[in-house]
Amino acid sequence: MRATEIYHNGIFAGILTEENRRQFVFKYDGNYFIDESKPAISLTLPKTKKEYRSEFLFPFFFNMLSEGANRKLQSKLLRIDEDDSFGLLMAIAQKDTVGAVTVKPISVK
Repeated sequence: MRATEIYHNGIFAGILTEENRRQFVFKYDGNYFIDESKPAISLTLPKTKKEYRSEFLFPFFFNMLSEGANRKLQSKLLRIDEDDSFGLLMAIAQKDTVGAVTVKPISVK
């Protein structure tokens, strides 16, 4: 199992977890959820108390990744399987992303 903290404009918004290669979960942090001034991180992930579950990496997070030759190069330089989208997300979306969302890998026991 792997997990990342999700930040919106530097504010902790929730946890994205890869339970296995076919099961992903996103859940908003309780404090972020109750603060009405904080927006949803994505239109496809509106603020709710429920967990979002998917059999593939949520499109919002997948779209933060490079494609084509850039993805191949990043995979090679970082020594991460090109098909490991979650691993690439953890490695490259920590800083300087196109949007307001960044990730921070966390240790899960």
